[in-house]
Amino acid sequence: METLTLKNISKQFGHDTNRVTALDQVNFEARSGELTLILGPSGSGKSTLLTILGGLQTPTKGDVVINNQNINHLAGKAADDFRLKHIGFVLQSYNLVPYLTVRDQFKLVDKVKPAGNLDPKRFDQYLDRLGIRQLLNKFPNQLSGGQTQRVAIARALYTNPDFILADEPTAALDSHRVTEVGQLFKDIAVKEDKAVVVVTHDLRLKEYADRIYNLVDGKIILEKE
Repeated sequence: METLTLKNISKQFGHDTNRVTALDQVNFEARSGELTLILGPSGSGKSTLLTILGGLQTPTKGDVVINNQNINHLAGKAADDFRLKHIGFVLQSYNLVPYLTVRDQFKLVDKVKPAGNLDPKRFDQYLDRLGIRQLLNKFPNQLSGGQTQRVAIARALYTNPDFILADEPTAALDSHRVTEVGQLFKDIAVKEDKAVVVVTHDLRLKEYADRIYNLVDGKIILEKE
């Protein structure tokens, strides 16, 4: 079973009197086959927690353990390769390349990671399920916020990662699309045996979650297991 574990994670910013504690002794686990939600209001530390889970930031204290490997000790190319092979991100900034069409966003992934990506049949299924097939020849500046968000989800899935980490993936979506994306993440977790972690304040996603954490003022509480 694939697992992603945080052990006594703390994250602080600043120094002395300007020091701010974003995360305080956080313990957390996400397992393959499960959709895990981290709920919390804006400013609660959700995005910081997600970037630490994915190795984009290092904690001030504590350990990030993925499949029994402590990724705190990875750096440089080793860290980049690990993220590329094992982790798919859906970030609020979307990170689409502005001068590439939607189709070419995926071709770029093939160049960076030539092997192990989705096969054409599964990719087609995601295009249809996310409703983005008609967007393949458009550039990011021609997309609405909701369309951009769905393309970003597809790109995160395209590398076929063990872990999918999503930061407010339904923020720009209407209720119909929220239902589709929530069920999609649930199906990916269960049917493809992946660990899916979503940080959000969208309570509409709770019905799809196997495990729910609440994060408030940097402290985490397990609500549902």
